[in-house]
Amino acid sequence: MTIEPLTGATVPRAAPGGDMAAQPARDIWLAMRRGAQCRCPACGEGSLFAGYLKVADHCEACGEALHHHRADDLPPYITITIVGHIIITLVLALEMFADYSTLTQMIVWPLLTLALALALMRPVKGAVVGYQWALRMHGFGGEEETI
Repeated sequence: MTIEPLTGATVPRAAPGGDMAAQPARDIWLAMRRGAQCRCPACGEGSLFAGYLKVADHCEACGEALHHHRADDLPPYITITIVGHIIITLVLALEMFADYSTLTQMIVWPLLTLALALALMRPVKGAVVGYQWALRMHGFGGEEETI
């Protein structure tokens, strides 16, 4: 199986009937960007989410099935990594250039960490779903997975 996702070439994959048929490659970066914008990775028009983190069963604009996603634990791991790098950088910078009380820091940093984590969770999950859609993972390619 050959995958050339950034060239726009066709990608040989197993078709739903099991025979190898060429399917056009999907742009990974475009799908991830649309997902990060909480939009359908296929058309960019419909909403990706039906709730705060619940992915819609299908796009209301183009009808693309979205229930195949299996984002699981990857979005929280990515979110924790991003938030951790931001918060630790800010904490160390503040310690070098300012002198705030311990009580102030005990109030500010947990609240800022929580706010950043909640703000980033949806875009990160959307980007992961867009990535899975672009690579035709977990049934996004037309075939059903057997577990």
